[in-house]
Amino acid sequence: MNYLLPFIILITIVVFIHEYGHYYFARKFGVGVTDFSIGFGKEIFGWNDKHGTRWKVCWIPLGGYVKFFGDRNVFSQAEQKEIINKYSEEDRQKLFILKPIYQRSLIVAAGPLANYVLAIIIFALINMTVGKDMTPAVINEVQKNSPAFDAGFKMDDKILYINNKKIESVMEVSALINTSTSETIEFLVLRNDQEISLLVKPNLVSTKDYLGNSVKKKIIGIKLSPPANGYAKEPLSPTKAIYYSIKEVWFVTTASLNYLGQMIIGSGDSSQLGGPIRIAKITGQVAEYGIIPFFSIMAYISISLGLINLFPIPMLDGGHLLFYLFEKIMGKPLNQKTQEGFFRIGLFLLIFLMFFATFNDLKEIGLF
Repeated sequence: MNYLLPFIILITIVVFIHEYGHYYFARKFGVGVTDFSIGFGKEIFGWNDKHGTRWKVCWIPLGGYVKFFGDRNVFSQAEQKEIINKYSEEDRQKLFILKPIYQRSLIVAAGPLANYVLAIIIFALINMTVGKDMTPAVINEVQKNSPAFDAGFKMDDKILYINNKKIESVMEVSALINTSTSETIEFLVLRNDQEISLLVKPNLVSTKDYLGNSVKKKIIGIKLSPPANGYAKEPLSPTKAIYYSIKEVWFVTTASLNYLGQMIIGSGDSSQLGGPIRIAKITGQVAEYGIIPFFSIMAYISISLGLINLFPIPMLDGGHLLFYLFEKIMGKPLNQKTQEGFFRIGLFLLIFLMFFATFNDLKEIGLF
């Protein structure tokens, strides 16, 4: 329960924000919304609002959905006309299928975008209150016979860039090393007022993260220590806080895409791909460290949910956007047989991904 409760709270908030993005733009464009559900399965409780929307919470808290008035796939112009004739002129104004493509696209894309907005807001609030770490990345120790030692790193080197990305905090070094997809990593360090470029090939080792979970990390053999007065965290102005928040969201998104790309071509570590069990475990572990770490992990999960839903896979928001692109190009929706074929492929991919991630989760906790 120590892990389950924080996970339910986190996933409920993230899913609600995602679905509210869909709901907000649907209402903005005059689309009728019949259901706003958090979770799947049987309803636990709910209520109807003045617009006729049923707001409800269901038993399975692993997602949610917004159902539009008259919502269904329209495979052909003939079928669309048949559906339209079933409704009065007033009801036709509320039909999602009759809205222009750009409105339908915005309604669908609004869910993932809302997740990105949530992450930016969380990071910005943390940057303005707790502050952002600005401790210089100065090397305190270079381990002998390590990749860093062989590459020529020395004690008191200050790391300025990693793979042409500026280092503004000691906390960024490990993240950039471990998200690098290249075999060799380029460092630019400052030594005796001189900038020196160094190339290092990290070792991949199995270790434990600070939560005690098994992970594979890229190690180069350096130790970075903060100054005697500790980490230099400083609260940021709203403008700077938002800037660094957007920068963090962009970094997480690109790093995730690079990781998935490496998995697809067979060079990535697929064992690190986790599902709901691992997310619940990590959420519970992080929550024990306080409210700030909990909201931080919420931001990262929100980014992941937004990104995954933008993938051009049928049954996801990105798949619907792909269909709308085809419709725009062709001047009509894809035919029934084609759409059903895409949906079968999408369903297969999602089920395969779900089972693969769950297998990794169960393997990690020792059931396989």
